[in-house]
Amino acid sequence: MLSIRDEDRVRVVTLDRPDRRNALTSDGLDALADAVQDAEQSVVYVHGAGSAFCAGADLDVVRTLDGESAPEFAEHGQAAMNAIEDAAAAVVAGVDGAARGGGVELALACDVRVATPDATFAEPGVSMGIFGAWGGTRRLPRAVGEAHALDLSLSGRTADAETAREMGLVSRVTDTPRAVADELARNDPDAIHYLKRLLRDQHDREEQDAREQEAFGALLEDGL
Repeated sequence: MLSIRDEDRVRVVTLDRPDRRNALTSDGLDALADAVQDAEQSVVYVHGAGSAFCAGADLDVVRTLDGESAPEFAEHGQAAMNAIEDAAAAVVAGVDGAARGGGVELALACDVRVATPDATFAEPGVSMGIFGAWGGTRRLPRAVGEAHALDLSLSGRTADAETAREMGLVSRVTDTPRAVADELARNDPDAIHYLKRLLRDQHDREEQDAREQEAFGALLEDGL
């Protein structure tokens, strides 16, 4: 499900379920959070194997959820994304191919988001009567502003890499996103840590996460 390669200053974490477009199960969420949190390097680079970055939550799991288990699954995903956001290392998302739903939320939990020209982003859950509930309702408006966040979420439309850069969903479009992780890793580890903490400081995370859990559970009261 994951592969990890440790280098001098960069830990490379690969989402490794290409046959499922790197969709995440509960075990995958835990493994990913642990891989990022446990890194001794100053930078963690997260990317996907195959043709997608991450398709989000595994739909085989989502289809089993109901009004009681859905909030628990949302809380599980939120905890994993919060762990990534709170990690001591700077976390770089290298998005190549599709990022969908929870895959967008994973990218948002990372500190720096870099896309290849082939990257695409979408929140398609609205067409199925659900939404990404791993902290996306809090992080997406912070990244792109309320207008873009509402447009992406309510339409379910797909944004290409350049559109994502223009709206602030990613900071760079490049053929070599891994090089950005190496660029960060050349800097002082302590300075990276303190800058991340100061720039990432936020308020009311718990309240918004609880609202996400409740709404996700209500939508899945009768299953998907």
